[in-house]
Amino acid sequence: MKLQSIKRIIGFVIIMLGLMNTPAQAILTIEITQGVEAGIPIAVVPFSWQGSPMADDSMADIIQADLNRSGRFESIPRQDFLAQPHDIKNVKYKDWRLLKAEALVVGQAKEIAPGKYNVQFQLVDVFKGKQLAGYRYTVNARQLRKLSHQISDIIYHKLTGEKGAFNTRIAYITREKSGSKKRFLLKVADSDGYKPRTILESPQPLMSPAWSPDASKLAYVSFEKRRSMIFIQRLNDGKREKIASFKGINSAPAFSPDGRKLAFVSSKDGNPEIYVYDLNTRAITRLTRHHGIDTEPSWMPGSSRLVFTSDRSGQPQVYQMNANGSGVARLTYDGRYNARPSVSADGKLMTMISRGNGRFHVVVMDMRTKAITKLTDTLLDESPSFAPNGRMVLYATEQQGKGVLAAVSADGKIHQTIKFLKGDVREPAWSPYLRR
Repeated sequence: MKLQSIKRIIGFVIIMLGLMNTPAQAILTIEITQGVEAGIPIAVVPFSWQGSPMADDSMADIIQADLNRSGRFESIPRQDFLAQPHDIKNVKYKDWRLLKAEALVVGQAKEIAPGKYNVQFQLVDVFKGKQLAGYRYTVNARQLRKLSHQISDIIYHKLTGEKGAFNTRIAYITREKSGSKKRFLLKVADSDGYKPRTILESPQPLMSPAWSPDASKLAYVSFEKRRSMIFIQRLNDGKREKIASFKGINSAPAFSPDGRKLAFVSSKDGNPEIYVYDLNTRAITRLTRHHGIDTEPSWMPGSSRLVFTSDRSGQPQVYQMNANGSGVARLTYDGRYNARPSVSADGKLMTMISRGNGRFHVVVMDMRTKAITKLTDTLLDESPSFAPNGRMVLYATEQQGKGVLAAVSADGKIHQTIKFLKGDVREPAWSPYLRR
């Protein structure tokens, strides 16, 4: 391999591993820095509650926070409520019309046995005076937060016509330091950052988490034996399988949408190339054959095509190819640096990192027109990942020298930051939809 190419790869890896030294904590705040000018006015009434209180936020608090961070809604302040009904039959519509609420959420929960609850909620159209949705559930206490996110998804779908993505998860990497000792942690949390769970802890770097299409597994890169290796780990029992540990580089795993294959990058044949691992037969197929660096594969819907980053033109740009390696075509021509592509589940948009004026921004490309829209104006953005409904992009960035997670809507109008009070957080990946 050419010395210049080796230097470029090493430099890229160093950038990806350049994490901060402060310890990461689960405590966080979500700051919505910019939203739409006029969201749907909605009132979320605190649920009536009979039984032991929830361990953290109430269900109504979780639902309201979900809707607020979507940027599509404007919550009516609870101090303005004229009443707090818990069932549609007790709703006085004129009270809510005075507050200009267009939608109303009411509900109740009752503990029917220790740690077991009956939960009911109703979504109401205030102006039409009718119920839009109503459901009853029986769940245990540890399922209450998950149920709150599911209710948020129902409300979002009923009022916007689009599928919600609140009942999903995010994976990310943190780094902690105690004295001279460092440790890297692969974590999974709810989409709002709550309920973090450590999947793997290592004294050596961890990188590039990638979700399986059923959200039951994560692929990632580990340097635990001081060389890069790719693993797939099950989330339910922690069992894992080594996929690639070839000499040199093994990086950038990506599951195909049908769950049958894993694309990855390896320099096992001398140059960084893209390969596909068949998860059934364990056969490995080489897709790219070029003297440039080919990296960061990402599948398009249908599992028949991939996008990837290559410097074969002299600068990092995004290309596409068929799943057998044929039909390579360049996609990006705007700017001298475009990398880390990811395509939305409907195939309409592609997000990536683009460099302009010395800054690394999150952008989206319309896959039909090839028009590019800049979504962020920060300095060092990385690892963009679409929500499964394609409405938001999760990414990592830096604020005051510290890594944080942030999200931006696909149209660039809604911005929010997930701020961990301590620690550095990198390489987020948004999960597919979860099984109920």
